[in-house]
Amino acid sequence: MSGETAFGSSGEIENDEGERLQKVLARVGWGSRRECEILIEDGRVRVNGEIAILGRRVKTQTDKVEVDGIAIGVAPGLVYYLLNKPVDVITTAKDTHGRQTVIELVPFEPRVFPVGRLDADTEGLLILTNDGELGHRLTHPSFGIEKEYLAHVQCGQNGVSESALKKLRDGVELDDGVTSPADVGQLQTGVLRIVIHEGRNRQVRRMCDAVGHPVERLVRVRIGPLIDRTLAPGKWRHLTTSEVVELNQATKN
Repeated sequence: MSGETAFGSSGEIENDEGERLQKVLARVGWGSRRECEILIEDGRVRVNGEIAILGRRVKTQTDKVEVDGIAIGVAPGLVYYLLNKPVDVITTAKDTHGRQTVIELVPFEPRVFPVGRLDADTEGLLILTNDGELGHRLTHPSFGIEKEYLAHVQCGQNGVSESALKKLRDGVELDDGVTSPADVGQLQTGVLRIVIHEGRNRQVRRMCDAVGHPVERLVRVRIGPLIDRTLAPGKWRHLTTSEVVELNQATKN
């Protein structure tokens, strides 16, 4: 497992007044301690809604810290996993039918939850975390986080027509309304790259069905800025501190 894991222990014991803010920010990936001091001096950091000043201490268990208006996780024990979900694994904590779940593929403690979901027959990247604030922002439609898929679809030898691709790009009428515009291209015959920022149930499959090209295989290859082409199906890793920072920055409205 490569890369610095996110939010490890700093080795510093907090006193009753907390831990120095610049040290907390540096530990969770916002730069060197000096770079974090500059963030504070520039008025870009708030604690509990108030602009922080250099020398401020924070209690990481209870204080709310924001950088550029983005609430960031600073509490000890936050973990962020990236899983390459295989087919036939269920995106839930428990399954009443006894099927394998994504929770069984990552460490049992601390308890985490999947951020969003992938259908049982869909594979690819999935984030699991115990950071509820970041999880909410990554899934709420108002933040518009992009999800990129490779869709292997049924088609003839000439591939998917340009008219069908245009419909996918412009918006497709589904039973729950017209989809938002999507970034769609045909990488090779019958293999589509589809980027959406909505999170409707089985959306990509329903979009492709609507234009006459049912999906045979669907793989999520990107979540916002997060890509990993080397993670094998069924394997997981910690997100690095820089990846967590990038995800936080991507959710800034």
